[in-house]
Amino acid sequence: MGNSFDWIVLKSRHIVKDRWISVRSDTCQMPNGTIVDPYYVLEYPTWVNVVALTKNQEVILVKQYRHGLKKTILELPSGAVETEDVLPVEAAKRELLEETGYTSNHLIETGILSPNPANHTNLTHCFLATDVELVADLKLDVTEQIDVVLLPLERLIKNIDNGILLQTLHISSLLFALKKLGKVQFS
Repeated sequence: MGNSFDWIVLKSRHIVKDRWISVRSDTCQMPNGTIVDPYYVLEYPTWVNVVALTKNQEVILVKQYRHGLKKTILELPSGAVETEDVLPVEAAKRELLEETGYTSNHLIETGILSPNPANHTNLTHCFLATDVELVADLKLDVTEQIDVVLLPLERLIKNIDNGILLQTLHISSLLFALKKLGKVQFS
């Protein structure tokens, strides 16, 4: 059931739709009758990211080039839920293993985020993996070039305001993980 803020989609067409991105152009009517045309919507699959901790409280990070920023940065292991993944947790475990060679039987979902509710259709599921262990070599896509970096959790927290992590969803996921670990409290 809608509410008085909901827009009505009058017309919709895809501008671009391929394996990398889907861009939709909607013609919408606001509750007051105003027509918004075009309104662009980015259709992405569900995403996952993982705060992965070793027994020594080191965070597993991936160092890779990000063309949007034209920079090589540190990120959490992350990716999209694929058709073979029945649940987001399976995608999280698969992405962690493929990108880092690490795995864990202790993955818990810590939160769900919207990357950008203004124009993204997808959600991001955040996970905390504890007691991760190195079990395999990396299994990267042809477009991925990754170095695995282990960073003590306390050092990551200490440097968070220095831009050590730039990806917004990853910082949010780290906050969820810290709350689950009892390292931050909200009251």
